[in-house]
Amino acid sequence: MWRELRYFYEEVVWDELLPIERRALEAAQKVAQQAYAPYSHFPVGAAVVLEDGRIFTGNNQENAAYPSGLCAERVVLFQVGAAGLSPQIRILAIYAPRLEMPVMPCGACRQVMHEYQQHSRFPWTILTAGRGDTVYRFVGTEGLLPLAFAWKPASPPT
Repeated sequence: MWRELRYFYEEVVWDELLPIERRALEAAQKVAQQAYAPYSHFPVGAAVVLEDGRIFTGNNQENAAYPSGLCAERVVLFQVGAAGLSPQIRILAIYAPRLEMPVMPCGACRQVMHEYQQHSRFPWTILTAGRGDTVYRFVGTEGLLPLAFAWKPASPPT
């Protein structure tokens, strides 16, 4: 039996963003300038907004041993997670200055985003942008990763 998957996102321009969304994308835009991307020459910045309005940022960090690098999304999410604040995430903004159209997260980042969102009380607003005026707005991670991997480990042995 064939089944159909649909996902929804909103295509907006910068001027249509809410003020907090604009601040998040501007923070991602600024931090992208400091990315360490000597191999791909593809800088990316990411910003997370918490429930209290605090903004955390991260950028991609490459390494000559390619698997050792991290994408901007995971850098900022792991930073927020290490501080014990992942349940407070409301917005994740991602910006790539070398693309005209909005950047899309890689599969590994989508999986991490999906799992971290499970800690939150609300679906996140996810914003993706490039140097053009178009911004994609997703509500929740499901549109970015339908049928996501999920595993709930058994209780640890006693």
